[in-house]
Amino acid sequence: MRWDLNLVSSKLGGAILRYSLVLFFLGFGLLKFTEAEALAIQPLGEHSPFLSWLWAVSGPRIASDVIGVVEIACALGLAVWRFAPRLSAYAGLTTAVALVMTLSFLVTTPQLDPALQSFIIKDLTLLGAALWCAGEAFALARERGGRQFSLQPAE
Repeated sequence: MRWDLNLVSSKLGGAILRYSLVLFFLGFGLLKFTEAEALAIQPLGEHSPFLSWLWAVSGPRIASDVIGVVEIACALGLAVWRFAPRLSAYAGLTTAVALVMTLSFLVTTPQLDPALQSFIIKDLTLLGAALWCAGEAFALARERGGRQFSLQPAE
């Protein structure tokens, strides 16, 4: 039996990429419901141009819970790509937006601890994974007869 190494490595690599992203977002999403995590992310969120409003209107615990709900929803959406590719594609894009927000902490958080900088920089790789997942899911949706996905206005 001959193995098509291109196909095997692409399929296996894609599965590892997708489901490790799912595990990251599921795990960190669940952590957002803890007091320790809520306090740990507070300085990041309070200085974020994207998220500071959330802390202003709700406080650290609720802000962290909201972020946790979004992260868990992204994880679940990414996980169901075979069954709901369009949903999964939008979950991938939402995940990408969340990761861009996280990466922005590198420039918006004053006196960011170097260890935390090193931890956040991994999100650049996760951003690539999220965009790849979205692309794969959009392709599957199109393959199944869905409409074309484009940034161009419909004619």
